[in-house]
Amino acid sequence: MAENPPGVDVPASVDVEQAMKDNYITLAKLLASRMAIVVVLIVAPMALNRTGASASFFLTLPLIVAVFVFILSVYRLWAGVRLIQCRKVLRHYPLQYYTRAVKKGSRWTEYGNVFEVKISTRGGHGAPLMKAINAAGRRRWPEGTENGVWVAGDLVFGGVMVVPGSNAMLFLNPADWDKLAPQRDQADAERIARAEQAGIHKRNWRKPMLLRG
Repeated sequence: MAENPPGVDVPASVDVEQAMKDNYITLAKLLASRMAIVVVLIVAPMALNRTGASASFFLTLPLIVAVFVFILSVYRLWAGVRLIQCRKVLRHYPLQYYTRAVKKGSRWTEYGNVFEVKISTRGGHGAPLMKAINAAGRRRWPEGTENGVWVAGDLVFGGVMVVPGSNAMLFLNPADWDKLAPQRDQADAERIARAEQAGIHKRNWRKPMLLRG
């Protein structure tokens, strides 16, 4: 059940299962497009060779490119996709509505674009700057965040942001982990245990993806 800020006109709550389904479909489409590129790069030189084209560097080059595209796609899937971890957070934290999510910057990395974002509720202060990456592997910043977002988690540890309408899902991590250490140290045992259950009690979620961004 979602926790809503008082005095704020909150849109209909996100259906978590539908949001997860939408993001898995997005991931599947992304991988399908990558694999289609790989197939074309492999099949085209083979077809040309069968028509009598002589083997040359220009026929070999697409095969080399196909290998690199495949390796990079596997790496993106391994290092950049966060859907399983997002589900874990959503299992342990309710969604809370925030009226503002402002992108402060972004940086390209091989595993996905890492965004700096400020998430807050109108009239509220002290929200930490977060780093965010699209959980389904997309690179672009989702549309609609100016109308508010749903967030599950504990921002001094991390969490998940879901954009109403598109159900775009981003994994969140504090932009400056060390700066927020005193606040985490002051957290009570129940709060720390919850973060551990959700897998956001450590600086990295198994990969250093948000540090390099």
